Amino acid sequence: AGTVFRLGALSAGDLVDQAGRCFPTVVNFWEWIGPDKIIHLLLFALFSYLALWGYRKQLLSANSSSQTTALLFALFLTISYGALTELMQKYVFINRYVSYLDLLADSIGCVLGVITFYFYLKKN
Repeated sequence: AGTVFRLGALSAGDLVDQAGRCFPTVVNFWEWIGPDKIIHLLLFALFSYLALWGYRKQLLSANSSSQTTALLFALFLTISYGALTELMQKYVFINRYVSYLDLLADSIGCVLGVITFYFYLKKN
């Protein structure tokens, strides 16, 4: 009887308010991206580019298949490093949390750095 009375006391506005809490909050694109994600992207683009830059002489003299293998390996290593740093924030550091959007920004940055280095290889 108490439950029936409680449900009867809810207004239509209360029901809409309660239903609205079940859905995620919608943020605009710039709130989702934010300067933090741009910094992640740029740092990991630089990181992957510089990881390959250290081997530029060997890569310039290598055949196309070896170059592709090196680019993919560098991409794998740099994305793995980004994933590891996110996992460490969850399990090692206090008051930190995993951000999958940070990992996405890191990964996109790694891809951009490798693509930029690929164009450097093709130019030289």
